[in-house]
Amino acid sequence: MDLKDKVIAITGAAQGLGKAMAIALAEQGAHIALIDMQLDLLVVTAKEIETLGVKAKVYSFDVTDDIAVEAGFASIADDFGQLNGLINSAGIMRDGLLLKAKDGVVTEKMSLQQFTSVMNVNVTGTFLCSREAAAQMIATNSDGVIINISSVSRAGNMGQTNYSASKAAVATMTVTWAKELARYNIRTACIAPGLVETAMAAQMRPEMREMFVKSVPLRRLAEVEELGHAARFVFENDYFTGRTIELDGGTRI
Repeated sequence: MDLKDKVIAITGAAQGLGKAMAIALAEQGAHIALIDMQLDLLVVTAKEIETLGVKAKVYSFDVTDDIAVEAGFASIADDFGQLNGLINSAGIMRDGLLLKAKDGVVTEKMSLQQFTSVMNVNVTGTFLCSREAAAQMIATNSDGVIINISSVSRAGNMGQTNYSASKAAVATMTVTWAKELARYNIRTACIAPGLVETAMAAQMRPEMREMFVKSVPLRRLAEVEELGHAARFVFENDYFTGRTIELDGGTRI
């Protein structure tokens, strides 16, 4: 896909990975529909992208709200007249052990809310946005690409029952949709990074960060621009679908 004048929607686009991927695609001439709950940051990001000579519009809605997502993607199609891509970058973490026990007595459990909050954003949000994006791609007769963001943690990571399960789910949905949507000229892909240099990573305790970096063969975290490069590859390579790019510096959990 030639990105010039294509329309790409990106969730979680106000900052971090979503913003970096939005900029990477805008630099290739794509127009960007920015989706996030943080409207003030979205407006700042949109202004930055518009300096690249492309259109950028903001859409503030909850990706877990069925009605809001349907309306939001209908608005994107109305505003741009087409939709060629979606990157599901919105996601949250609520880490914790399944339970803790001392002397045979359970002292703490992961709450249902802690589990479902992560699944709702990471899985349900990805499902709803992908469903509506695909619907608009078909309705506007637009060749399309859907990219989900998974994680190295999808293999299972201690303290991340909820997060690991959610990231395994989006990788699996990617394969399923590749098989279902190819007939409509819609490709799907998944990018599974390790830890990335974002505001979240900057808040890590120094000893935790050091321990993680030591587990990465390349001995550093990924840069957000490297995620943007991976997203660009998926869009531009018309034979890539149904697969996961592991962008983790060789990490194995």
